Amino acid sequence: MLIKKFMLSLAVLGIFLIYSAGIRHQSPVLAKPSSLVASGSTPSSSTPPSGSSSTTPSGNTGSSTTASPPPTSTSTSGKYKDGTYTGSVADAYYGNVQVSVTVSGGKITNVKFLQYPNTHSTSVAINQQAMPYLQQEAIQAQSPNVQLISGATFTSQAFVQSLTSALSQA
Repeated sequence: MLIKKFMLSLAVLGIFLIYSAGIRHQSPVLAKPSSLVASGSTPSSSTPPSGSSSTTPSGNTGSSTTASPPPTSTSTSGKYKDGTYTGSVADAYYGNVQVSVTVSGGKITNVKFLQYPNTHSTSVAINQQAMPYLQQEAIQAQSPNVQLISGATFTSQAFVQSLTSALSQA
C-alpha cells in the first residue's frame, strides 16, 4: 500500500514538472487593441514590421538623439511638417525603445522601431507581436495617443514617449 502511494505521488510530481516545462516555453498571446478590432483592419501576421526584423540596439546611453535633417518643405494639409524625425530613447525596463516617424503631406505615414527590447527570447516574442499594432495605431490615430498593449506595457509606454518626442519636432 505504501509503495502505491509513493508511485502515485511520483507520477503526479512528474506530470506537474512536464506541464510546467511546457508552459514556460509557450509564446505569449496578445489581444488585439480595441481600435483595430473596431475598424476591421488587421495587420498581416506574416509580414514583420518594417525595419524591425534585423535592428539591434546601438548601445547609446544618451537620453535623446537629434532629428534627421530639417524638411525642405512644409505642408498645410496636416498637422505636422513633412520629414523624418527621430524620437528620444525611452526606457522600457527590459531595454530601450526608440522610434523614427515619417511625415508626408502633413500626416504620419510610417513609424519605424530603431531600438526595442530584444535581449531576451520572451522580449523578442512579445515585441514581434506588439510592434506592428503600435505602428498601425499611431498611423491610424495620427498622434502618439495609442492603446497600450497588455503584455507589452513597458514597450507600449516607451513607444508613446519616443513617438511624442519625435512628433514634437515635426
